[in-house]
Amino acid sequence: MIGAPLFIISHPPLVIAQCLAGIVGSFPALNARPKEQLDELLAEIVETLDRAREVEPERRIAPFAVNQIVHASNDRLEHDMFACEKYRVPMLITSLRAPGDVVKQAHAWGALVFHDVISVRHAEKALEAGVDGLILVCSGAGGHAEALFPFALSRKVRQSYDGPIALSGLIAHGATALAAQAIGADFAYVGTRFITTAEARAVSEYKDMVVASTAKDIVYSSLFTGILGNYLRGSIERAGLDPEQLASGNKSQMSFGGAHTKAWRDIWGASQGVGQISDAPSVGAVVERMRDEYLAARAATWRESAKYV
Repeated sequence: MIGAPLFIISHPPLVIAQCLAGIVGSFPALNARPKEQLDELLAEIVETLDRAREVEPERRIAPFAVNQIVHASNDRLEHDMFACEKYRVPMLITSLRAPGDVVKQAHAWGALVFHDVISVRHAEKALEAGVDGLILVCSGAGGHAEALFPFALSRKVRQSYDGPIALSGLIAHGATALAAQAIGADFAYVGTRFITTAEARAVSEYKDMVVASTAKDIVYSSLFTGILGNYLRGSIERAGLDPEQLASGNKSQMSFGGAHTKAWRDIWGASQGVGQISDAPSVGAVVERMRDEYLAARAATWRESAKYV
């Protein structure tokens, strides 16, 4: 399992808890504000995980990843890559454009690069750039997501690519992680399930809304960033907008619903899998539960299959 990098929400306590629970933890470099704070955040994660490995050398502690936005609008990329190189970040998750030079830089210090893709063409361009793995962001995933269903995108990519694949979209239960593996993924890419955890840096209203919501409360719109994504209906209504009357476009820099409302902060992303989330435990408890659910679902599948052998 890979814990997806969550804008604003992912910070060192969440990342560290995920790694200590045995899954890849990640955060967006842009969560460090100002940019100079990235050095501090990376130092905290690296030092904490190194101490844990020294104290418990037999413990299965996962590596962590930093999400880099590879786009002309990100004027911090060079600075943030330098910080990642300084701390020898073991894994990068790149988004928006084929990473090109970022892959070369990361490989020079020994890091792996996984790239977000929403189509076969994007996958092809990322592989041409030399990435080590693909993250398929499918229909229903929280935040930015495409309309292609996991069955369609994963099977099509697998026809020409046999390397590592992480599948994103609606995975909040161990059984859905097993389903991702069954259709060809190597990793379950999980975001929304971690929003409500004790270690996540989400406001309590956001966590409560995730717990209270179901798939019908997810709105698919491009209004807030200019890119189609999935958002919680309740947060849109709180901003003074009608979820049924949203125009397309990009109002991410605009104030609405009051002078202090900002789309990037107050419109909350979530996946269609919110209906699987009913509590707000620790990261460790979530991972343990999903592991148990995964094993139970796998055992049940074997038992059913054995009836016909």
